[in-house]
Amino acid sequence: MSEAASELPELTDEERREYESDMDSLHVLPLSIIPFDLSGLKRAKMIKNVRLETVIEMFKDDSAGSGQVRVEDAAKLFGIPEKEPHPDIIKLKRLAGLNSFDIYTLRVELRNVGVPVNDHAELKLSKSKNEELTEYMRDFTRPLISQVYADSDTSITDVNQIIDMFKIPDRGQAMENLKKLATTLNVALPEIPRFLEDYGDIYLSLAYFKNSLDNIVPHILVFFEFMEELRGNYRLKHDRNFVETSLFVENTLNNVTASITGRFESFQRHSNEMWSDINAESFSQVKRIISSHHSTIGGVLCGLAVKMSMWNDRFADGRGGPQARADFVLSEMRHGIEKIVEVEASAPKVSDR
Repeated sequence: MSEAASELPELTDEERREYESDMDSLHVLPLSIIPFDLSGLKRAKMIKNVRLETVIEMFKDDSAGSGQVRVEDAAKLFGIPEKEPHPDIIKLKRLAGLNSFDIYTLRVELRNVGVPVNDHAELKLSKSKNEELTEYMRDFTRPLISQVYADSDTSITDVNQIIDMFKIPDRGQAMENLKKLATTLNVALPEIPRFLEDYGDIYLSLAYFKNSLDNIVPHILVFFEFMEELRGNYRLKHDRNFVETSLFVENTLNNVTASITGRFESFQRHSNEMWSDINAESFSQVKRIISSHHSTIGGVLCGLAVKMSMWNDRFADGRGGPQARADFVLSEMRHGIEKIVEVEASAPKVSDR
């Protein structure tokens, strides 16, 4: 891969903000991070649309809307003869099979499907998203801090702050505790920073997913209220198709949300057990458990986020009448929702890992 191909294009401040927003999301993949030969793909995006179909978004603006192309039609769009598979088309088809485009799923799945990225350093959350996750990370860093700074009320605001703090402990007792932790983990003291980076990254991913779920759930609850209201509408309550479909959608969202919440609770239990008897194997086990769920958690949250986002875009602030909302449920909300169920059903059982 040439040096030119390995570099992201120069971005304006506005484009950088949009790029960071895309990288923080679950359903958008800026194709600029993937090495393509076709120049037209470098500023395009791969997205999950409201029906949870994976499409290539060539452009998007307020006036023209979103210009979407199915992956199956990409060869025709770029004038590529279909008798020989083009490397870029092969990559696009592999990318289209991913459950989610969050950075944690991408880190695992891009390698699995054989698609390189321009720069793995680009697979990171924005500074603003990291700051947003601070409160979530405190829950996960508290046991670690207590291991080393047993009597400390040290305030942690960033994972890197933890790593730096442990590289240069500010008290003699902390250094002794750090040596004990290294012995317990069966690693040399100089390897502790690597352990901390692994620890920080795995729990930052969990914080990211929990934050995503917490942002989605309130919208789901509001959606449920709308469904109840619509089923009480004097016209719609006699529409059997709408009533049954709305109940199906509502029950599906409720069941999937409860299931993924249960997974987070299981992760927390395993984490607590790990710290009650911390050692190299217990940490590796928890790391494997959480990492093995990245793709399915990301896929479920991606589907939920897309559905709720599209509903809000169309009907927030009182927009749209009862019939328009019912039609949207029958079409866009209903179609593709089984994909969320399939992804959740495919998740490994936490107890089996």
